[in-house]
Amino acid sequence: MTSWLYLSAEGLSEPSAQWPCCLVTESGEQLALTLAEAAPKLQGQAVGLVLPMEMCGWLQTETWPSRRRPDVRTVAYSIEEQLCEDLETLHLCLAPRDRLGRYGLWVVNRQRFAQVLALMARLGITLALVQVDADRLPNDQAYGVWWLGRWLIGGAVPARLALSAPELALLRPRLPEITCWLEDGYPALHGQGTQRQPINLLQGEFARRHRRFPWAAAGFSSLMMFTLAWGFMQARSSFLEAQAQRLYAVSEQRFRDLYPQQTRIVDLSAQLKVLQKHSRADTQDTQVARLLKLTQQVIGASSVDVQRIEYRLTEGWKLQLTADSFAQLEQLRERGQNSQLPIRLSGASKVREGVQALLTLEHQP
Repeated sequence: MTSWLYLSAEGLSEPSAQWPCCLVTESGEQLALTLAEAAPKLQGQAVGLVLPMEMCGWLQTETWPSRRRPDVRTVAYSIEEQLCEDLETLHLCLAPRDRLGRYGLWVVNRQRFAQVLALMARLGITLALVQVDADRLPNDQAYGVWWLGRWLIGGAVPARLALSAPELALLRPRLPEITCWLEDGYPALHGQGTQRQPINLLQGEFARRHRRFPWAAAGFSSLMMFTLAWGFMQARSSFLEAQAQRLYAVSEQRFRDLYPQQTRIVDLSAQLKVLQKHSRADTQDTQVARLLKLTQQVIGASSVDVQRIEYRLTEGWKLQLTADSFAQLEQLRERGQNSQLPIRLSGASKVREGVQALLTLEHQP
């Protein structure tokens, strides 16, 4: 089991070692103390840190048009008008798709989140994961629970909220119907066997990194690795020399099979380049036919606007296009798959005219 460290909303205004918190030990004991008091009790173990809902934001999309899981920035762009801060200042974490086909998005200010993690590091508190308290409520039904001096709303409702008693009295008629109200939130937050999928916020740039080896162990490991590498290189050089001779013989035989009219081999590489140059014109005709199939079967069936087309020998066709929405890009991707064309959409971004993206029809010999 893991110990859980719940930060209260009281310390958000000025994060410090005196931040009030609740430590739930592996045995289930609840201890009300400060971070400075909790740190010595957590030495030598990785703890689960739980942020107060007041520090985070929760947003939810409409039913997503495709069953393919989108990336977090695509979801963020689709609900950008709901964000209170600039997208570049936020740390975003995508929640799983729900039964209605909607995606949830956890939002936290990147600088504030980094400050909390730095504070934990200064106090010597090792973090196994970071979650939000309202996200730890089971999703088998709607919950309203009392925890650390306020009401948490979550579970099987589209909302994630933290409300004081007066705020709850004011907003309760407008909240979704809650099927389970608990004066003590501990059973719901820590119940065993309940359906719960809390998101770990240690993602992306904040993903947990492995600890470095101590210097002594690192030096010994480096010495052993150097010794093994030297021995391996000696054996490998002999092996590669034999392999090179064998591969050249195989290549020469393969060249004779492909071009039986070439009875004399003087420079295998040069002769192959000359022969391939003659066949390049046929390859170009094939690539033009693939572009024509793309425009007729994929792009022609949509209202996207193509600004630029270019061809690169090693990468294929690249088309800069503008669509009305992210949903239209998803539909374009699905039509490409149905047409069995190896297309790839990348660099999707929101612009004044709609959504701009780069469509790549990958090269096929």
